[in-house]
Amino acid sequence: MVIGAITILVVIIFALVIYNALIAKKVKSFSNINDQVKSLNIVQDFMNVVGEDITVDEKIKKVNDILIRRYNIKYSTIVVFNGAEYMIKACNVDSKHWDTLKNLHTEEIFKDSITSTAPKYITVEKEGERLPYQKMEFERAKSAIFFPLYIDNIYIGYWIIESGEPHAFDNLDTNILEIVRENIIAILKTINYQNTLENIARTDKFTGLYSAEYLYGKGKQTIDKYPKSTVCMFKITNLEEINKEICREAGNKTLVEVSNIVKSSISSEYVYVRYMGPKFVIVFSGVEPEAVTGFIKDIKNYIEELQVDVTRFATTKSKKNEKNFIKPKVNFATSVYYKGTGLEEVTKKLEEYLDTADKKENDINYI
Repeated sequence: MVIGAITILVVIIFALVIYNALIAKKVKSFSNINDQVKSLNIVQDFMNVVGEDITVDEKIKKVNDILIRRYNIKYSTIVVFNGAEYMIKACNVDSKHWDTLKNLHTEEIFKDSITSTAPKYITVEKEGERLPYQKMEFERAKSAIFFPLYIDNIYIGYWIIESGEPHAFDNLDTNILEIVRENIIAILKTINYQNTLENIARTDKFTGLYSAEYLYGKGKQTIDKYPKSTVCMFKITNLEEINKEICREAGNKTLVEVSNIVKSSISSEYVYVRYMGPKFVIVFSGVEPEAVTGFIKDIKNYIEELQVDVTRFATTKSKKNEKNFIKPKVNFATSVYYKGTGLEEVTKKLEEYLDTADKKENDINYI
């Protein structure tokens, strides 16, 4: 009887072991699924940030905030090499420590990590110790993971997470963090084009206006506050003639005076740039084409009534003794831009029209 009871007990224990193993497997599977869902959700958050009409720096900071919030990280810092120097792009550490954090690539402990592309985990073992790269602080961080960042096998910076607790990342799933690192790299790669646009926009030395690149960077942020806007491009059609028959200085003066008439007539809410050569663009943000028709006609009339004094540019004595004036001629074309579509496609269409139009054309055209 005792033997029978022991046998039944062994069977029950064996069944419980099998049941617990199955439960553990299901829990692990469920945990893995949760990790995958969590990663997918973060990727979606990243993509949402990429699509926002904010600057590149603001996007990187938002990505860093998502990492801190979703993974409950104490400190997170993203450092990028811009071709000239290492710059902190996002960091929730007090700025007094930034000089240290943006020079981690010089620390011996991280050089192997940069060479091998593998993350580097460091932690203190006892009170009074500090992490090798710490210069000013002792208590702020007691463990850290350093992730080198690469785009197409080119080293472009690093991401470092830190904690105020020793061994804080011992049980952290590094596979998930590797996925996060790749997502950070993808974000940096995706917004690289936007960063280029923001940095190449220049101010025209004659008119004081931004160049065309401004339209597709910071200018677009203003334009895309509205679902629909009117884009107007105009061209000084006789500028080439002025340059040839008088001189380029006379042409430059014409550019400046025409530009100033428009600049003094439009609201600061609108984006106005010297697009290229004799062409200018005005974007009436949030305004329907019908609402700007009268205004454009007035601007056109003001420009064509302008008399630019070019006496000082005359090349002969007899001409210098006369009053020489020129009158600019302009051709206008307008179109509608819808938020979320290609602004560059709209301007390209307007430019093609003005460049192929008859030079004698002097009108307002709706494309």
